[in-house]
Amino acid sequence: MILASASPASVVLAFAAAAAYAVPAALARRLSEQAARLALLAAWLLHAAVLVASLLGEAPRFGFAPALSVTAWLVLTVYAVERKLFPKLEARWALAGLGAAAVLLALAFPGNTLHVSASPWLPLHWALGIASYGLFAAAVVHAWLMGRAEKEMRQAADPHSGLPLLTLERLTFRFVGAGFVLLSATLLAGLFFTEALYGQGKAWKWDHKTVFSVLSWLAFALLLLGRARFGWRGRTAVRVLYAGSLLLLLAYVGSRFVLEVVLGRAP
Repeated sequence: MILASASPASVVLAFAAAAAYAVPAALARRLSEQAARLALLAAWLLHAAVLVASLLGEAPRFGFAPALSVTAWLVLTVYAVERKLFPKLEARWALAGLGAAAVLLALAFPGNTLHVSASPWLPLHWALGIASYGLFAAAVVHAWLMGRAEKEMRQAADPHSGLPLLTLERLTFRFVGAGFVLLSATLLAGLFFTEALYGQGKAWKWDHKTVFSVLSWLAFALLLLGRARFGWRGRTAVRVLYAGSLLLLLAYVGSRFVLEVVLGRAP
């Protein structure tokens, strides 16, 4: 399971990344703005090095925990870009904690060794799926920020602390829309090009991963339709977003967790 399958360099990098993430997560209110930014940047770079070492090393591995680690890194990348556009966006401590947990989880459960792919297009197929995970995760983070902003408004907190509620809502649905496009492309590729991607005899099948993926697609389609036709917003939209994201999480991460941890075998 743990460290036995990881190289010493990967272990050092993973602990260094987790420690760097822990600094802004645990000392969010004690650090200066510049110090917190530098700590998060160092953690982000170390996290990237961990991902490169695990995916491009001599024996690349992948599984539910590395998928979560890549997703967390993508969310932090989105946050870094958004902070340049919206300096008032505040979620550093929460995302730093998420990054530390994701790095350590991937170190504990590195997944299974990747076999030689049947098609050079298979990595692109995986990349589309993981990118959709990252975009929907970013949407969930923004929905959480929306809930926090609404709570602060009800408590008559400082209205200038953080992004306006309408801006957060607009960003949330932009991420949902982009994630929906990538998820649709991933499902269509799996439906029409399964044998080309995975090899002869690997036809489309309705397993747990497929069922949860399609259910999540339907939930996100319903959310976007409800937004366009009926003006869904606030708690109704957030609940559907959370439901769809949970279904998507169960699709790949959930099925791989059962196979790798509960059943203890390679998929």
